[in-house]
Amino acid sequence: MAKKRCHIRVVELFAGVGGFRIGLEGASDAYETIWNNQWEPSTQHQDASLVYQARFGSKGHSNKDINLVKTEDIPDHDLLVGGFPCQDYSVAATLSRSGGIEGKKGVLWWQIYRILKEKGDKRPQYVFFENVDRLTNSPATQRGRDFAIILASLSDLGYAVEWRIINAADYGMPQRRRRTYILGYLRDSIVGQKMERIEDWVEYDGVMARAFEFRPKAGSVSEFDIKGTLEMVSDGFNKGKKDSPFGNAGMMSDRHVYSVDAEAVYDGPRQTLGGNLVDENLVPEDFFIPKDELSKWEYEKGAKKIERVSKEGYKYLFSEGGMAFPDSLEQPSRTIITGEGGTAPSRFKHVVKTKSGRYRRLLPIELERLNMFPDNHTLHPEVSDGRRAFLMGNALVCGIVEQIGKSLYQFIYDEAPVSSRPIFTNRDVKPMLDLGLFADEGKPLVVNRPKKQYTLDKTKHLLIGLVKKDNEKYFLTEEPTKVYYTGQTKTFPSTVAINKLYYFMPYIKGKGVRDLYLIRVARIGTKAEIHPESNDEEPRMVFELEYLESLPDYEMVSLTRYYYKDTLLGRIFNN
Repeated sequence: MAKKRCHIRVVELFAGVGGFRIGLEGASDAYETIWNNQWEPSTQHQDASLVYQARFGSKGHSNKDINLVKTEDIPDHDLLVGGFPCQDYSVAATLSRSGGIEGKKGVLWWQIYRILKEKGDKRPQYVFFENVDRLTNSPATQRGRDFAIILASLSDLGYAVEWRIINAADYGMPQRRRRTYILGYLRDSIVGQKMERIEDWVEYDGVMARAFEFRPKAGSVSEFDIKGTLEMVSDGFNKGKKDSPFGNAGMMSDRHVYSVDAEAVYDGPRQTLGGNLVDENLVPEDFFIPKDELSKWEYEKGAKKIERVSKEGYKYLFSEGGMAFPDSLEQPSRTIITGEGGTAPSRFKHVVKTKSGRYRRLLPIELERLNMFPDNHTLHPEVSDGRRAFLMGNALVCGIVEQIGKSLYQFIYDEAPVSSRPIFTNRDVKPMLDLGLFADEGKPLVVNRPKKQYTLDKTKHLLIGLVKKDNEKYFLTEEPTKVYYTGQTKTFPSTVAINKLYYFMPYIKGKGVRDLYLIRVARIGTKAEIHPESNDEEPRMVFELEYLESLPDYEMVSLTRYYYKDTLLGRIFNN
């Protein structure tokens, strides 16, 4: 008898840069994302959508406001996933006689509800969502109301739902990031039929409990029913009470809730911030903090009390405690926030101290690692380092999704999952360029149009590259245009942001640097373009250059052991 094919069709909403997809594909090859939607409403430049398509392709990708997407345009699927925004989920009765409900305008949870409801008999067997940890406790004026609305609306659609608030670092992952994970399944689904006693499912037998073991805190059990229409839940749930009735682990079936407060149980390997950093020699110069800026960073990180005045004119004392400076390399990192990027001193940005004693910010590749994404997942010609940091501030920890995905698969198919794309946690301190990131790019990565008149911009990035012996004569001749090829891409640092490079200076061994070029095009090419007789077709980075001017004489600069230096023009020309 032929073995049944294990296949779980996934639709990903609010996809970001694909954290759910990476986690599920890391769990099992059975998960196949057949359609996804990513739309950033507040910006014209759709960075996350660009990255998603660059990594996964455009097939099945929707870059359209989900409010405008018709349900019939979304293919039928088995699992609906998404990290929907945390908002006010209050509802009101509609004017129609059908007695339906409508959510607060612009609240994206109600788009999930709308899609599930309109799918009818074809709605997915399973749903899997992620949100902030405070979801079970909001809003402040009616603790737990928002979560009760979500649970009640899913129950009315036929789902049993379990949830956990998980700090990724509690289970050995490299970032202290607490998030609420919600997993639902139709009661007549394979998983739904396996549930017996609700309390046992929460504490021992369920999908979440199997994925992330815990022990319940003594005296933390909470058991109750969510009663009334969704409008009634919105108006009256837990009204006038100080605390939310929801623990950080729980289950809801037929509107009956059982929850506890969970303490993580884990004795496996643990990842740290230091274990995810790249070699100091590969860090571009603009990520190091100048010495004259350090005092500003120390002030931002330190404890302080500041007198402020409210809008109404009342004086009050604003105070905040101190933070570690620099960040500990022996512990998981603090939570990445969307404001992580940029050079301005900040209380919340990560700062590490290098072996040489210098202080620096984290690279985009390191932020990706702390969320357990593949190296340079967000690398894209049109996405800046600041936006890459923003995308990671919005992302989830892929390892959490991977573990829950494995557990869900086992419940459905009663066998261990197998993946050809597992999430790797051993990170290379010397990451090199991966040409696979650009396999589908049909245009040059960077194009700068030269002008007859120019002004040097000392804030632009300058790449200094060693000229090989067989190419020195070529770079010592006076010609207006030249082509420079790097070593093979597997020896070219992936921390060099190709989309930020603007200038180039060739480094002649024994002499140093003198001539300055504008990088007109950065692309993939071969050594054979310059030396046809070599027959060397190994792929390399190739820079098409246009001469601008020269220093009065050659100047020595220090290169990394990889024969490159990514710096700013002003750091060379100001000296």
